[in-house]
Amino acid sequence: MFVCTANVLHTIPQPLQDRMEVLRIPGYTEQEKHQIAQRFLVPKQLEATGLTKSNLKITDEAMTHIIRHYTHEAGVRNLNREVANICRKVARKVVADKNFALEVTPSNVNDYLGIIKYRDFFAEKKNEIGLTTGLAWTEVGGEVLSTEATLMQGKGRLTLTGKLGDVMQESAQAGMSYVRSRSHLFGLPKDFYRHLDIHVHVPEGAIPKDGPSAGITLCTSIVSALTRIPQSAKQGLANYRRI
Repeated sequence: MFVCTANVLHTIPQPLQDRMEVLRIPGYTEQEKHQIAQRFLVPKQLEATGLTKSNLKITDEAMTHIIRHYTHEAGVRNLNREVANICRKVARKVVADKNFALEVTPSNVNDYLGIIKYRDFFAEKKNEIGLTTGLAWTEVGGEVLSTEATLMQGKGRLTLTGKLGDVMQESAQAGMSYVRSRSHLFGLPKDFYRHLDIHVHVPEGAIPKDGPSAGITLCTSIVSALTRIPQSAKQGLANYRRI
């Protein structure tokens, strides 16, 4: 009997998946990660680096900040690494000064872990042409992702970036075909695509994305870029209802 583990299924070849019984285990919630870190990871790293609780304390607010802005995972592997990074840097200072003590707070985390790696999503203050906001599911949990479409002079090529899976790329191709087949509904010339290249980008390029549910978001971004109408403007709602 072979037991295999993986963080995501889309990287496992389909013929191999067909021969497996897949058991899905959900990732930890933020509260669970917090408790695991404070009760197990921090004491483990303190012992490994020869520190004591009097040398280093990571506040609850700082731990939440680390989880949200320095890790992006279903488990706690990277969180353990970040805690270890702080402990090692503090241990160096303790060697030079045995009385050194540090309380890690959200305001000084970046002194030990550098600039934040993951930022919270902020909604745009105004409607933008070619920019559409959608919801996505990842192995880490729910995400809010924006989709951007840009037009350039060209020969009708559709470029897709943002580490998109095959199914999501097919959704974009289907969305483009729909726009071409319904060009008259959007007030576009039938041959509009012959002189334009369209670049569709989904930010957070380090996160793999796949699935068919983003098709309407991709299509809406393309239509918004072609018609020069912000996707949520009142004058554009009539066109988008037809999609």
